[in-house]
Amino acid sequence: MSVDIGNRLRHVRLMHNLSQRELAKRAGVTNSTISLIESNASNPSVGALKRILDGIPIGLAEFFSFEPERPRKAFYAAEELVEIGKGPISYRQIGDNLFGRSLQILKECYQPGADTGKVLLVHEGEEGGIVLSGRLEVTVDDERRILGPGDAYYFESRRPHRFRCVGPVPCEVISACTPPTF
Repeated sequence: MSVDIGNRLRHVRLMHNLSQRELAKRAGVTNSTISLIESNASNPSVGALKRILDGIPIGLAEFFSFEPERPRKAFYAAEELVEIGKGPISYRQIGDNLFGRSLQILKECYQPGADTGKVLLVHEGEEGGIVLSGRLEVTVDDERRILGPGDAYYFESRRPHRFRCVGPVPCEVISACTPPTF
């Protein structure tokens, strides 16, 4: 029997309203460690997993016995999208429970100057998006482009990447990634 530790950890973390960064801080590990585990790019030892779960807090037995129901809902009203971002970047996710799902779809909104950070993001999977409004600077490896309404991106997420809103108005994007990374 195979247990999807990454999606299980993501689901439990989100149930407790914790960001990857907050859980990492509580557990005394890097947030990239949490990201790698949640994307199933890293398989933690039992000791490492216990230390991470202590940051939630939840025991190993409860973690492995927990079986959330698979979402069956197919349609979502705008007000039902779940906010998983904070600060100047809003990530509104379709569905609150991605446990067992392979795809994450987001409506993103970057306030002017909002940036995913100077350290480029790297994780397993693929992601793509279409800019609806505003201007978004997207960096992938050594390439940098400024995308406007109707422009799009699609790349393997293990390539270092970064997003930044440029210009005086917020930038809205519809994106998808697999596997879910938040």
